[in-house]
Amino acid sequence: MSESAQPLDLGRLSGPVLVFGGPYSNLAATRAMRQRADDLQIPSAQVICTGDVIAYCAEPQETLQLIRNWGISVVQGNCEESLGADAPDCGCGFAEGTTCSLLSVEWYQYATRKISTDDRVWMQNLPRSITFKLAGRTLKVVHGGVNQNNRFIFPSTPEAVKREELDLADSDILIGGHSGIPWGQKIDQRVWLNSGVIGLPANDGTPDGWFLLLSPERGDIRCNWQRLSYAAVQAGHNMCEAGLQSGYAKTLVTGLWPSMDVLPVAERSRRGKAIVMEDLVYTGRSSWAHDPII
Repeated sequence: MSESAQPLDLGRLSGPVLVFGGPYSNLAATRAMRQRADDLQIPSAQVICTGDVIAYCAEPQETLQLIRNWGISVVQGNCEESLGADAPDCGCGFAEGTTCSLLSVEWYQYATRKISTDDRVWMQNLPRSITFKLAGRTLKVVHGGVNQNNRFIFPSTPEAVKREELDLADSDILIGGHSGIPWGQKIDQRVWLNSGVIGLPANDGTPDGWFLLLSPERGDIRCNWQRLSYAAVQAGHNMCEAGLQSGYAKTLVTGLWPSMDVLPVAERSRRGKAIVMEDLVYTGRSSWAHDPII
């Protein structure tokens, strides 16, 4: 791990804490996310982005500047790591030669042309993980996995893999965002959460993004996923105007990913089915108030 990507500890937060991932160069979605945070009266000190500020959509520099000016905490995703180092590809973890890998070439080359040296330095200096305390519990936010920032963890990923990540995190609650699908799972006295992302839909046939609210309640923590609606049609039009024709512009409107190469069989079977998320209340004890629907 480079010195410029050390973990960040935010200390004790009073909540609620808002967590979202994947702005993905989608300026309209990022503006909508900031407006929602303002409406909820959540200050920037209690907002965390799981990374991948720049990716598929048409306004990388504008989206990055909005995030920087907002003053929130941001985890270094694989896109920040790759763009910051001026690497030849996005480092998303797509297998070479797959549709996902081929589709990433267009937006990555586009984004590379748009960002400045100062942007790259900012991305290089982002933390690989963010830790904080809430309601007496320890929470860690990463991008993909604890030691591998482009590791895909899905609802159907074997529990043994999730246990391994929780052990590495040494936290009560571990939060990621890389896979792009919101979900949560209790594992013994701990929990794995994915905030979802805002810049692309969750392959569920709706144009909405997702974010996560963490609210302390009498010593417990309520984990509440919410949809984010925004001007998706206009965002897709902006992609077409910018010459980004790989299929992600259509995704913004249809809510369906142009490729499912990265998805396990279980997640592929849920394509086009609207996601319903139920609150999960973390007690830190053997009993749980609710189970999430994933």
